[in-house]
Amino acid sequence: MRKLFFLVSAVAWSAVILFLCLTKSSNIPSIDIPNLDKAVHAFFHFVFTSLWVLFFRTQVRNKNIYKPLFFSFVLSVFFGVFIEIAQQMFTTTRSPDMFDILANITGAALASFSILIFIKLRGTKQ
Repeated sequence: MRKLFFLVSAVAWSAVILFLCLTKSSNIPSIDIPNLDKAVHAFFHFVFTSLWVLFFRTQVRNKNIYKPLFFSFVLSVFFGVFIEIAQQMFTTTRSPDMFDILANITGAALASFSILIFIKLRGTKQ
């Protein structure tokens, strides 16, 4: 049951990101804060990476955190790059942005480091 919950959560969050990044930009409320979209990208991928780590942890038999963390990070990076390419190919109001990709990677890296720090502080040997 836990495995299914984590899978549904991760897939649903991925779908939300995909929808928001490919929807017509005029349909999204605009707030005039410089580079706010980069913070949003980082947040999206922070949560994305965290949810996929939770799911991948249910897939491994041992308590090693490094494989699920690595796979989640790589998945987040590739998903972010895919979205930027999809914006170019499938939308007329969106365009790819290298800084969005860097923000995605930053969010994924922050999630990875946060998880590692949490595990270290919790005292769990992983």
